[in-house]
Amino acid sequence: MVPVAIEGCNQGTEGGGPRSGSISLGLLIDFIVQRTYDELTVLAELLPRKTDMERKIEIYKFSARTRQLFVRLLALVKWASSATKVDRSAHIMAFLDKQALLFVETADVLARVARETLVHARLPTFHMAAAVEVLTLGTYSRLPAVIRERLVPPPSLTPGERRTTLRALAHVVRQRLTTASLPSDIRNLKVENGRATFSVGQEFSVSLTVMGDTPNLPWRLLDIAILIQDNETGEGKSLVHSSQLNWLRGVAQARLAAAGLGGALTALRYFCRSLSLELLYTQTLRLCRDRLARHLQVDRYIPGQKLQVSYWRELGCELGYRLIVGAEADSLCVWHVPALAGGERVASALTPHAPSMERLLAHTVHVRSRQRLNDLKVLLNDLGVECSVGGWPCVLACSVVWPCLRAEQLLVSVGAHGGRLRARVPAYPATPRMPELANALTIADRTLVRNLLTHLRFWLVARRCEKTLQHLPASVCEHLPFLHGPDHPLNKLSPDRLYVTLHRHTDHILVVEMKEVAAGGTATTSSSSNSGSACSVALAFHLAGARRCTPDECEDEVSASSATPATSRAFLRLHSLVELDTFTLTHGPFTPLDTLGMQPGKRKLSAANNRNVRVRQPAYFLPELAHVVAAADERVPFVNIAQELAARGVTHGGVQAEWSGSALGMRIVALPRPEGAGEGAAAALRARLLAATVRLTTKNQARVWTAEIVFHGSPVPTPNPKEQGERRCVYLQYELGTDAGRTADAFLADWAAIVHLHTLLYDFMLRPSQERESLWQGVCIRSYTYRSLVLGFGPAQRATAVLQWSAAAQRYTVATPAHQPAANAHHLLHHHLDHYLNWHKDLMSLGVVLRETYAPLLALGRLPALPQLGLHHVRTLMPTPTFTLLAHSWRKIRIIYAGAYSIEVGIRGGNMVTIRDGSYSKFDRSPVVDEFAPAHGLKTFLSRYVDDNISARLLAEDDNPPSPMSPMPPGGLRFNAPLTPPQPHTPHSAPVTPHPASPAHQMGGGSFNLTSPPGAASGAGGGGAAGGAGGGGAGVSASPASPLAPSPLAPVASPHPPPTSPFTTWPASPSLPRPSPGHHPSPRHHMEHKGPQASSSTSSRGMGGLSGRSWGGTPGTPLAVSKLEALCSPAEPPPGAPPGPPLAPLQRFLACVYMKRALQRFVHQEDYLTMVSTDATSLTFRCDTAGLAARVALHPQHMQSLHLQLTPLADVKDNWSADDLQVMEKFFEQRVAIAPYRATALQGWARAWGAPAAALPSLVALMRADLAPIAPALWTLHWVLRIPPAGPLIVPAGQPAVLLAKHKILFFICLTRGETQLVLPLVYDVQSNAMQIAERRDAQQPHLNAVNLQLKRFAEFNQGHGECILWPAVRDLLINFTLPQEAPQAPAPPPT
Repeated sequence: MVPVAIEGCNQGTEGGGPRSGSISLGLLIDFIVQRTYDELTVLAELLPRKTDMERKIEIYKFSARTRQLFVRLLALVKWASSATKVDRSAHIMAFLDKQALLFVETADVLARVARETLVHARLPTFHMAAAVEVLTLGTYSRLPAVIRERLVPPPSLTPGERRTTLRALAHVVRQRLTTASLPSDIRNLKVENGRATFSVGQEFSVSLTVMGDTPNLPWRLLDIAILIQDNETGEGKSLVHSSQLNWLRGVAQARLAAAGLGGALTALRYFCRSLSLELLYTQTLRLCRDRLARHLQVDRYIPGQKLQVSYWRELGCELGYRLIVGAEADSLCVWHVPALAGGERVASALTPHAPSMERLLAHTVHVRSRQRLNDLKVLLNDLGVECSVGGWPCVLACSVVWPCLRAEQLLVSVGAHGGRLRARVPAYPATPRMPELANALTIADRTLVRNLLTHLRFWLVARRCEKTLQHLPASVCEHLPFLHGPDHPLNKLSPDRLYVTLHRHTDHILVVEMKEVAAGGTATTSSSSNSGSACSVALAFHLAGARRCTPDECEDEVSASSATPATSRAFLRLHSLVELDTFTLTHGPFTPLDTLGMQPGKRKLSAANNRNVRVRQPAYFLPELAHVVAAADERVPFVNIAQELAARGVTHGGVQAEWSGSALGMRIVALPRPEGAGEGAAAALRARLLAATVRLTTKNQARVWTAEIVFHGSPVPTPNPKEQGERRCVYLQYELGTDAGRTADAFLADWAAIVHLHTLLYDFMLRPSQERESLWQGVCIRSYTYRSLVLGFGPAQRATAVLQWSAAAQRYTVATPAHQPAANAHHLLHHHLDHYLNWHKDLMSLGVVLRETYAPLLALGRLPALPQLGLHHVRTLMPTPTFTLLAHSWRKIRIIYAGAYSIEVGIRGGNMVTIRDGSYSKFDRSPVVDEFAPAHGLKTFLSRYVDDNISARLLAEDDNPPSPMSPMPPGGLRFNAPLTPPQPHTPHSAPVTPHPASPAHQMGGGSFNLTSPPGAASGAGGGGAAGGAGGGGAGVSASPASPLAPSPLAPVASPHPPPTSPFTTWPASPSLPRPSPGHHPSPRHHMEHKGPQASSSTSSRGMGGLSGRSWGGTPGTPLAVSKLEALCSPAEPPPGAPPGPPLAPLQRFLACVYMKRALQRFVHQEDYLTMVSTDATSLTFRCDTAGLAARVALHPQHMQSLHLQLTPLADVKDNWSADDLQVMEKFFEQRVAIAPYRATALQGWARAWGAPAAALPSLVALMRADLAPIAPALWTLHWVLRIPPAGPLIVPAGQPAVLLAKHKILFFICLTRGETQLVLPLVYDVQSNAMQIAERRDAQQPHLNAVNLQLKRFAEFNQGHGECILWPAVRDLLINFTLPQEAPQAPAPPPT
């Protein structure tokens, strides 16, 4: 327990408290810091008064002393940090010794009192009388009287007695002052409390009194106060020391006694005057030492009498500029050498109570500067310059030009220190030749001053020009690198000129000539009221045309055209110089003339006595210059463009002011006919042309050319409400560049586009209205803006096609906007429509093409085109487009499915299309186009969508093949003359030209066969035909002028019909020559012929008896567009097909064919599978290991799903039950051959057939558990046939999930419970009859380890049974497996 000190006990040196002479460490540090701060404060006050060496010595002593002190403190602190425990123990021991000593001492004192004091203790006798007096009266009167006489002071005066005495004394003082003679400069006389206090001349004040009321008694001096102060260098301290003041008080008291009050005041005045002179002398020495050593000097100083100072020593005056301060009578006076007018104002600056030499010099310099500047004012007024003198310091302000801003005035001042003249312009600190002007003013040289003022005047006007043009697209420069001879007109101009370069027109320069106007002349300045002043400057403007050149080009003008572009052209050569009339440029046709007496903004004339209103505008703004630059900037582009247009054959009316003079425009009188445009269409367009004007406008803060072309109405009515007026305007905009020729070319190119587009519409309007209405049913012109033509077609004509003429390509362009009210599917035919329009230049046939192709293309656009992973059986990780649409022409579309099958769709018109297998040639089925496989069963599949009347024709055509024919000649098919009467020839119908019959170029009246001949080698079903090449269609006749085939059953017409009606009115007329269908462009990798050899072999087979029905080629199946839309639109699975997502029937069919083909390839690859037979819709194979024969076939009704039929072989018929066969068939239909139709899943299913016979029942059990989950299972089983992306990285994703290796089977299953999914790779060893997890060594997953432990535990309890444990082990996992608590869940997406 820590001992506690006894309260009230003082600890000695040997106690527990601090020893004598000790102190707390914190208090010691506080004392040291305070001592250091105190010494610093003392040094700060004393050092300014000492010299530099004394300061350094004091600072060194302080630093050494302080450093030693803090070094000791540091040593003490370090020792204290280690002596804490020793001190604590010493304090405890001292405290215990003190306590023991206290106990011993207390016992000794108590014993001594008991033994000695208390033995002799007695009570005294009481003094009753004193006690009674004190207790009753409170006093004690029996003290000796000597105490009161010697020690108690007498009583003082009362306050009332004091007031009475002081009033009487004050009355005596007033009486003495009344009778005495006082000086006139006594101020603030005050008598109070028996004393008189007054000040004399603001120099000193005294306090007097008298010691009695006797008249001859002398005054008694109580106090003296010196009022003179040094506010500038005295630092607030008194000028008279206290000892000096005491001495002065003694002297004044002696004078009072000897000479009276007047003598004392005279002595004090002399002292104060000497003090003032001494103070001025000290201030002068300080000024000379600190600042004015070169300009100020003390010539003579007599203490108490005179001080002579010289200033402006640099001017070198004979007498010099001097200032003399001396005593005159009782005050100080100032004299100036040379004499100074207005010196009394300088003397007033010398105040008695605070004399200041700096203030005295400042007043002197100000008055003398005003005197010099007044002399300069007279000189400048004689030169015609308005001047004024004023300000502090004094400044001479000269208006060099008129009107003149205050910032533009020439300010002349006198230097306060040196006395030299200084000239400057406040607005322009860097004004040139200002020192020269100041020197000229100093020596008063009139000629030199006049020349310098003229130069300054021109320079200020140049700066005004810069400020005037600072917001205009122009720059002002004083010099440009011109190359010209001495006789050039530019040299005849005034040498004082400026060059204004136009930013937008670098080939033109505005020359501004400046001339000083003499008295009585006229000037073109910002103010015409002062035109006769000598300060006016006239401006003349010249527009110069310039071009960049080199010195060599300047010497030889011919070489300028042949100079290389790489030569640096840093000089300018003027090729024209034209003087501009300012009045003409600033007064246009819409400018009102000045009327005498007319006030701005009023229509009535003002009375003669009314004061004219002065229009105020900035002096630096030159309106004539701004108007001239703006006019040049506006008109130069028009001059350039007018020259370029005239050179290109455009007639114009020149530049004219429009809209009350607010803008400029150039009227186009006549435009040339573009090359290639028809004369009739151009004349009709010129007849509609009302006006054409070219203007300069602003767009997005940039100037652009705007050409306005006004037409009268429109040649065709449109439903657009904005195109209903009689006045139609077309606006063309171009960038304002330096190349006017390019702008002119662009304008003429746009005019050519208008003419060519009008030509297309003009030819269309020449057709009879009945023909236009009959052929264009469902097509309309929605908009015609003279620059674009918009056709509407489709339902309610909401789909659009925009026709324009491209000037760059010199051809028509057809654009099908994607963002419009109706879906537009013509993007696929974009290039073909362009080619068609530019080949035929027929608007009517283009409208028919757009109308007839819209519905088929819209139907084909419903096919999915998104890329899919795993769609290709080899490139599983490469995205493969589901469907790819390729347009071979505007009537032939190729559909490619998964890069494996090609289907050609031919647009026949009349809402009919033909479909054929694109893997075959058009004229021979023997060869197959590279990269594509035949889609077996396509003809049969499409026949389910063919109408009944067309189906009857198909059967008839199978029995009536056409006659043999030779290869098509380059000119197309030739037919016999028609047996029907020819149609009358019209200007808009094709000429009917009969061709002579020839054995090699004849063909019967029947059409090509539409049925698919059976394949001689493969036995597969025929494919459909497409496009405009072969194949017939439904018996629907097309329009006579339609570019489509007139009959679906007739030979196909050319994809590029002539501009007029390409077909006659007779359906299937063979009289017209039509080019070969193979002449239209097609991709190289989809060529329809194998080359000349293939064509010759095909023709030879056709001529040789038509064996194998090679005559049939690849005829197409005719379908209605509504059936095509049903084929391509997503729909639910048909009856009999497994459930799945909505897909297009065509996609389901091709996917099934692709799966069947892949299965056929797998059967040929695997050794344990044997192919039995194949046909167009089915595939039969057998597996001897399993003892089964399997037949995979398309659904016989809709052909949109694959179905499996199993049959046990005869020798193992009893090994399989009907339920097992049904489970395998159902598993194939619902788990294998379903969307998204992956061939790798089918391959995994096919590999399962290669498992040993002992493991096949277990695999069937897996299929049964996948289709119907077992009841007590905790997990749901899904047999994974292809590796999912989230599965274990044992096999790459997308590959078959069933692998057979010698005696082992690797397969994958997916266990699902709620949101938890586990993909397990299981390996079954047939020899050891064991199951385990297949996992990589570098990827350890907790749930796989748990499954492996579960399988090992199951194997331990099921040893020796002999049966296959594949299914029992999996069933045990489904029923008993649980995830460990510490194992994280491994989510995986559902396998596909």
